[in-house]
Amino acid sequence: MASRPSPRMLAETPVGSSRRPIRLLIALGSPMECQLVLTAAKRSRQQLKVVACAVSRADILHCFSRGNVDVALINADLEDGRMAGLELLPEIQAACRETHVVMLFDTWNDDLILHAFRAGAKGVFCRSEKKLDMLWKCIAAVHDGQVWASSGQLHLLLNSLRATPIREATPIREAASSGMNLLATRETEVANLVAVGLPNKEIALRLGITEHTVSNYLFNIYNKIGISSRVELVLYVIKQREEHGAAN
Repeated sequence: MASRPSPRMLAETPVGSSRRPIRLLIALGSPMECQLVLTAAKRSRQQLKVVACAVSRADILHCFSRGNVDVALINADLEDGRMAGLELLPEIQAACRETHVVMLFDTWNDDLILHAFRAGAKGVFCRSEKKLDMLWKCIAAVHDGQVWASSGQLHLLLNSLRATPIREATPIREAASSGMNLLATRETEVANLVAVGLPNKEIALRLGITEHTVSNYLFNIYNKIGISSRVELVLYVIKQREEHGAAN
């Protein structure tokens, strides 16, 4: 049997704007699925340029090696088997930190959503929603550095952190990216309280400061870590705690 070519490179999608289109990798369970999503992407109002399609772990890694992927839309299940795409996330994060991943699920599952975010996904999307316009918005938001999560998913992340008492929370450590600085003691306290789901008003009461001061601390935290939202701060704290636990 002739070997299947890997990966399938696709022609550039014409765009009428001066802004560079988002270079998108589509990784699904079969070539037919990839083609259907590719066809839909061409009709999207977002500026998308599908640079390749992939159906296996080897395909995906080969695509990343080219260095021309901004956002990867990866299905949890691939040609390799169930959860092959999800299991590949840590490897992608280790090798391609500049590329953002949107993980695609057939149905919602709390444990899988948590696993995807903890492994480095910047967005999650469920195929059962059948709202392609929202999928394109998700891809654009992730490309712009945002985290795509519904309010329910954010509560899920916060609830997963509440199992760890605040007094036992691991202080946030310096991130690997250049230019990051260690947070001051009070900034660390604010970050940890945000991560367990407390609003600014309750954080202010806990720490004996004003809500305005809490907002100022958050502004400084965002700048130091290099994030732009409360959701991203929660994910950052989760990741730092898990890395600290693995190191110990």
